[in-house]
Amino acid sequence: MKTESFPKMHVSLYVKDIEKTANFYTQFFGKDVEKMRPGYVKFHLENPALVISFVENQDEVSPMFGHLGFQVQTTEELNSRLEAVKTLGLPTLEEKGTNCCYAKQDKFWVSDPDGYRWEVYQFHEDVEWNDPQYQTESEACCSPKMMVEPAAEKEPCCDPSGGCC
Repeated sequence: MKTESFPKMHVSLYVKDIEKTANFYTQFFGKDVEKMRPGYVKFHLENPALVISFVENQDEVSPMFGHLGFQVQTTEELNSRLEAVKTLGLPTLEEKGTNCCYAKQDKFWVSDPDGYRWEVYQFHEDVEWNDPQYQTESEACCSPKMMVEPAAEKEPCCDPSGGCC
């Protein structure tokens, strides 16, 4: 059975502070909020086709599920987006010529106020190996050991001795 692709993806994440979240994503996405209600905010992106919502629920925040990301097509677009987040003062981690997820990539990372990590990357080519920092099975795909602390957060997102930071 052949299935059609889905027209738009939806993601919903739990957050601690809806106002901080709305401010961060308005800056990061460069888009205004689509809908905001008490404890809820939603953004619609057209390219890529994504509906992303955030629900305030401090007990359910779990930024260590992995990460989210956007692929860009050119070095110019990557650099432009990197400069935009730097101009906004969002903390970033840059990686150039990185081999992870069995692909050579240039990328940068940014974390939201709850520690959800976003990767913005340019794919160059498939490779047969990952860089040494991504050699263990648990780190095989795009999970930097050192991550910028979440925007608007001054304390670590977790216990550094716990292996997640």
